[in-house]
Amino acid sequence: MASESGAVLVAAGVTSAVALAGFGLTSWLARGRPTRAAWGAPFVVVAALAAGVAAASRMMLLAEDARGLIFVLLSGAPIALLCGLLLARRVRRIEERLQRERADRERAAAVERDRREMIQWLSHDLRTPLSGIRILAEGVGAGATGPTEATARIAREVDRLDSMVDDISELSRLQSPAPPEFVTLPLVDVVSDAVAAVHPLAGAAEVEVAQGRLDDVLVPVAPRAVARAVTDLLRNAVRHTGPGGRVQVSVTAATDFAVIEVADQCGGIAPEDLPRVFDAGWRGDPARGEQPGTAGMGLGLAIVREVALRHGGSADVLNLADGSGCAFRLCLPCPQVRPTRGR
Repeated sequence: MASESGAVLVAAGVTSAVALAGFGLTSWLARGRPTRAAWGAPFVVVAALAAGVAAASRMMLLAEDARGLIFVLLSGAPIALLCGLLLARRVRRIEERLQRERADRERAAAVERDRREMIQWLSHDLRTPLSGIRILAEGVGAGATGPTEATARIAREVDRLDSMVDDISELSRLQSPAPPEFVTLPLVDVVSDAVAAVHPLAGAAEVEVAQGRLDDVLVPVAPRAVARAVTDLLRNAVRHTGPGGRVQVSVTAATDFAVIEVADQCGGIAPEDLPRVFDAGWRGDPARGEQPGTAGMGLGLAIVREVALRHGGSADVLNLADGSGCAFRLCLPCPQVRPTRGR
């Protein structure tokens, strides 16, 4: 009995030593090659168990005693199994951490790339109104431009600059790590406020802003951000719809999401450009009928996409079947919320 107790201790000790060595090797390998480490973990278990059995068998001289060999195997198996489970758990955690770090690096690289591109075209776009203001100021100084005319034109350029700075500030705020504050409210109210805000621009462009289907649905949203997104969609639609054209906004609700759709009469977007529409700075084909003097920095649709992502939703665009224009859609999740009525 004493020899059997000694064999148990030897099996446990050798198994533990081999398992610990394998644990260290596998953990080191998992830092750079997690897949290979995961494949190697079972071999560590087998090696640890075999080493314990071999050591105990050698001690007890069990070459011909099958019952003793089975006894030794059963004594070492629990430790080997425990080590295997610990190894698998360790490898899985390391792999998950590496995946998170890789995703963070890729996201940071994408943000930095977008930031560099934004700075390049931002410097160009900001120079345009600044150059206009300088020319007007020099014209007034030289007597070539009247003060009244120059003042009005300078005010318009300053308004453009103010709008550009506001777009930059809004996009930066949306991309910050601070979580938005959500309030559950009727989505129709947010859309109505956005329509009212765009009416002066639509009136000046002689574009009708019409309301389509409006499902009165309660949605958890950040009101300011969603209102800004809908306003940007409507402004974009008005700018690209010619005089006498029509822009229609609608709200439709399902069991777990709501969709705000803005349809314009821009003449459509080239299929190869559709994936780029929501990229910061993208303006598309100048032939799409943009109203003169209404061009911005190309941040409006980028802001719409950021708002959608912050809400766990999506933003997309498609060409209308009749080829008259496009339909931009902002999808917002509204779990366990049902539409109350339609307008």
